[in-house]
Amino acid sequence: MDLQLRDKVAVVTGGSAGIGLAVAAGLAAEGVHVAICGRDPGRLAEAADGLRAAHGVRVLPVEADVAAADGTDRLAAAVAAEFGGADILVNNAGTGSEETILAAPDERWQAYWDLHVMAAVRLARTLAPGMQARGGGVILHNASICATQPLYYEPIYNVTKAALVMFSKCLAAELIGSNIRVNAVNPGLVMTGDWVKTAKALTAGTDQTWEQYLQKIADDNAPIGRFATPEEVADTFVFLCSPRAGYTVGSTVYVDGGWLRTTT
Repeated sequence: MDLQLRDKVAVVTGGSAGIGLAVAAGLAAEGVHVAICGRDPGRLAEAADGLRAAHGVRVLPVEADVAAADGTDRLAAAVAAEFGGADILVNNAGTGSEETILAAPDERWQAYWDLHVMAAVRLARTLAPGMQARGGGVILHNASICATQPLYYEPIYNVTKAALVMFSKCLAAELIGSNIRVNAVNPGLVMTGDWVKTAKALTAGTDQTWEQYLQKIADDNAPIGRFATPEEVADTFVFLCSPRAGYTVGSTVYVDGGWLRTTT
């Protein structure tokens, strides 16, 4: 299927690893030029080199912390200088949390709010006007199944991801008149480096392997009985970026292996 994306320009935050890198690779495979943003310059450079070598597209690595206003400004300025603007924005940067509501200080709440919500707000403000000038575009938000079905050990993650989904819905209504489609994706269990790192830490010195630990999580939560690969989730993002998904506006798409236990 031709996704009609060749020579578009995409911005992917958290684009040097995990789901973000898989989305960047999926878009690059369709001929999209990509700007990937992250905080680790070495990992960014490696990811950019890999994307160029594999797909022959223009790749712009931008070292920036999008949780801070100057980070989103730096990213937007770099994209404007290199590409003259963007057609696609994938707000992917984020991370899990672990705390209790009664013990977590204001600063922890604010840090996750800035990363999961304000980064998306600021990038919409800076990049959407350019999309309007280019005739339209796509904005996607990587939220989480936890926005709807929380894991109770990470209340801040749950709350901020739920806010991101609502922001996505509101932004969709505001921008569709400018031919900018906004949607959210709620992944379930995805085999990223963070999951592997956590599993190895928790099983060190025990009789259980990290693979067995993760399999137990999959068995307990996902009817499909396994984690998704980042590429499986990325395929949904890439399709939603394309004109083939042109009637999908203000939606939240679940890629969760059947984990969601409600009908909405």
